[in-house]
Amino acid sequence: MAPRILLARHGQTEWSLLGKHTGRTDIPLLDEGRRGAKLLGERLGRGPWAGLDGVEVRTSPLVRARETCDLAGFGERAENWDALMEWDYGAYEGMTPAEIQAVRPGWFIWRDAVPDGETLAELSARADQVVEWARSADRDVLVFAHGHILRSIAARWMGEDVFFASRIRLDPTSLSVLGWAYGAPAVERWNDTGHLEP
Repeated sequence: MAPRILLARHGQTEWSLLGKHTGRTDIPLLDEGRRGAKLLGERLGRGPWAGLDGVEVRTSPLVRARETCDLAGFGERAENWDALMEWDYGAYEGMTPAEIQAVRPGWFIWRDAVPDGETLAELSARADQVVEWARSADRDVLVFAHGHILRSIAARWMGEDVFFASRIRLDPTSLSVLGWAYGAPAVERWNDTGHLEP
């Protein structure tokens, strides 16, 4: 069986709710994010995943991802991995897109990156590291991480430039699956938040 990678974005935080760029600042989950993480875990415990026995699990060490992983029921199986940390936004950490536009009109993160932070090439290289690991054995993997790094992983999984990540949204506590179609890398499921619906 060709390996797949399941992507779980962390639950809602105060900064994600406000649209602030949250890179390396360790922001905890809101109650809404904790509830969503538990619902995600319940979903992964049912078919077709049925607890994901035998799946290798890794998580960003940042508290919002780690807590999501723990509350979803995968904490004891998960290994922290710095490659899954969010984009280092440098000077734009904690700012909203509107605040950045006020000082740098026309700015677009997927084209212009960030001052004093991680370059697009560095972000792409980290995404490639995750893709290489995910494809390294005949088993599926599950990762808990952050919006921009997960979007970058998806772009690189499909062999696209990391800029492609600008075209795919990812909501808090969403579930996505990257797999294969006709032998080529493909998106099987994207930005699925059905477990959060009443």
